[in-house]
Amino acid sequence: MTGTGTIEVSEDQATLDVDDVRAAAERIVGAVVRTPTMHSKTLSKITGAEIWLKFENQQFTAAYKERGALNALLMMGEEQRARGVIAASAGNHSQGLSYHGSRLGVPVTIVMPRTTPTVKVMQTESVGGKVVLEGENFDEAYAFARSMEKQLCLTFVHPFDDPKVAAGQGTVALEMIEDAPEIETLVVPIGGGGLISGMGTVAKAHQPPLEVIGVQAQLYPSAYSRYKGEDLPCGGDTLAEGIAVKEPGVFTSRIIRDVVDDILLVDESHLEEAVSLLLQIEKTVVEGAGAAGLAAVLAHRERFAGKKLGLVLCGGNIDTRLLANVLLRDLARSGRLARLRISLQDRPGALLKVMHEFDAHNVNILEIYHQRIFTNLPAKGLITDIECEARDREQLDKLVAALRGRGYAVSQAELN
Repeated sequence: MTGTGTIEVSEDQATLDVDDVRAAAERIVGAVVRTPTMHSKTLSKITGAEIWLKFENQQFTAAYKERGALNALLMMGEEQRARGVIAASAGNHSQGLSYHGSRLGVPVTIVMPRTTPTVKVMQTESVGGKVVLEGENFDEAYAFARSMEKQLCLTFVHPFDDPKVAAGQGTVALEMIEDAPEIETLVVPIGGGGLISGMGTVAKAHQPPLEVIGVQAQLYPSAYSRYKGEDLPCGGDTLAEGIAVKEPGVFTSRIIRDVVDDILLVDESHLEEAVSLLLQIEKTVVEGAGAAGLAAVLAHRERFAGKKLGLVLCGGNIDTRLLANVLLRDLARSGRLARLRISLQDRPGALLKVMHEFDAHNVNILEIYHQRIFTNLPAKGLITDIECEARDREQLDKLVAALRGRGYAVSQAELN
């Protein structure tokens, strides 16, 4: 029993079917944005698949998490709402729950680790949440939130391992299928599994059933390992922090086994490429987790070639400095930005001769760094690092070949 007298259903007993999702859609209609589902001609041409995008980054809090949070709030009794709710989250769930709790007059407490960036604390507080900082990591914050739940008789709203939350997230698939009935396969990011549980439930109830493919960051393959019966290492700094979950839900793992056809892993370079492509081509800002579906298509082109795919851009909350870094790194990978290290003799006119090669190949110089002391060259030698901008890799390669043809030792800084 909870402090409000309602009977708890364990994760092992909880169920989810398409009627739960349809009921959630009726509850939340008009209170969340019915985001567009649009066909992308350019991404389809690039990937060799037919791609439809669901722009959940256009929600008020820039993420789909509002759907599940709102459905859970609307299914509570008046006494539960009056007492308030609590959650442990430093991400999109905290903002979605805080925004709709504030809108409905429900007090919302969010427990975040003390290490949470200030901007995330401020974003949550700006939409009405009360933030409590506790613990050095998510696990400690989660444990503290559960203790506050009992002490204060609050209702805990789990970010994913809850059938009410998963039902709300599943409304994304209802809208996608209605707006783009051509879709045959859904490619869905997996963190704890709430989104793919809801969407997969809808997909398998559809006639004919849709294929459901999950995507996880290679650094956090928790659901992948459980699904495949493997034990891969889990941890590290990933661009897809929104799906960086070390332990998937008990309830969601059971649903995933029933409704998901396969789970794929994507590395950081494909996540970065996907974020960059979505900004350049679709003119939309998407966080790493939100771009995971496109990253999977880029990384596994043969797996998806010729298929009609529905991808969820599930969030757009990315730090602007990080986004700038991702865009510049993508330019470097494509050969449009480069840092060339050239060994020269320390004599008048040596650098000028190199500059003539850049001019002849119409490659723009951005920065020049001279290094005379900390090198393994003779005392009369020096190293020059030149950051430059080219039209494409072919133009850059021609410049490097010309420099080497004139006897210069040239190396290029490479990205992973």
